[in-house]
Amino acid sequence: MSLSLEPFFDISLDLLCIASFDGYFKKINPAFIKLMEYSEEELYSKKINEFIYEEDRDLTAGFRENIKRNVPLLNFENRYVSKSGKLIWLQWTSIPLPSENLVYAIAKNITHKKELDKERSAHLFKLDKKNQDLKNLNYKTSHDLRSPVNNLLTLYNLLDFSKITDEQTIKILGFIRLSTQGLKKSLDDYMDSLALADKQESKLEIVKFDSVLTDVKSSISAIIEDSNAEFTCDFSEMESVSFNKSYMESIFLNFITNSIKYARPDVLPKMKIIAKEEEGKKKLIYTDNGLGFDMEAVSGKIFNLNQRFHDNKDSKGVGLYLVHNHVTNLGGTVTLDSKVNEGATFTITFK
Repeated sequence: MSLSLEPFFDISLDLLCIASFDGYFKKINPAFIKLMEYSEEELYSKKINEFIYEEDRDLTAGFRENIKRNVPLLNFENRYVSKSGKLIWLQWTSIPLPSENLVYAIAKNITHKKELDKERSAHLFKLDKKNQDLKNLNYKTSHDLRSPVNNLLTLYNLLDFSKITDEQTIKILGFIRLSTQGLKKSLDDYMDSLALADKQESKLEIVKFDSVLTDVKSSISAIIEDSNAEFTCDFSEMESVSFNKSYMESIFLNFITNSIKYARPDVLPKMKIIAKEEEGKKKLIYTDNGLGFDMEAVSGKIFNLNQRFHDNKDSKGVGLYLVHNHVTNLGGTVTLDSKVNEGATFTITFK
């Protein structure tokens, strides 16, 4: 029985297309035409690159060259612009057919998902900032109240009760002393509870690098597999460190996702992670082969919040800020050594 794929092509809600190696659409399905708002003739008449959002064109071109070398494209995300100017996020899976100089591709419209992710990130950032502001206000208010309370107790102790003969006055002063002491104890207990909460949040424990790294890689296994990332790890000299496990998970997660996100288009991402002790200092050294940084341009800013140094559309400028915060909160340091298009090396020195 002969089956035609034409009905499937026509009724699919996903975006289906066939493109040539020279960069033109050869066949597109109705769902694609409807989403882009162009006529079929308009979509065929221009190079595909002209429909791609300008900021994503160079990145897309790099991956297109990989396809021409018979490397399939999996879960690649970029943005297109509709005829009315709407920005559309698409997630592509593309398979080359070199014998015919064609690419068979399917895309999903993930614009709504991206907007939700953006809103969620913004809400989380605002919540985190509000929590930090409230914590700082708690500390400041409690600290500021302690001074006048201590001053009251000092003044009370300076009173010469031998010169006070009125019993009612002495009784009132006694109440003032008891109330002030009670307030001082409440403030001291509250400050202690704040300090304890901070300590528990960043509690130290023995963290095994290999175990934490395995958990993190498992949580983003799809991203790692899609990127064909390679890891070289050596924890033989130093298997563990006294640190916070959640912090370490966040550090590995941000380093790895950044290495994949900022990989050079024509180079598979490679990460090297080494833990060792140098001159009595415990260090974790993370190296990748990605886009790297211009050290003069990023000097003094690399670990600041909302700093973006590459054109990737997913960049939020938060990852390295979190890494720096996690390390410095526990008394350590983190440094960067890098060259453009030669990767980056981050060195964490633990307390």
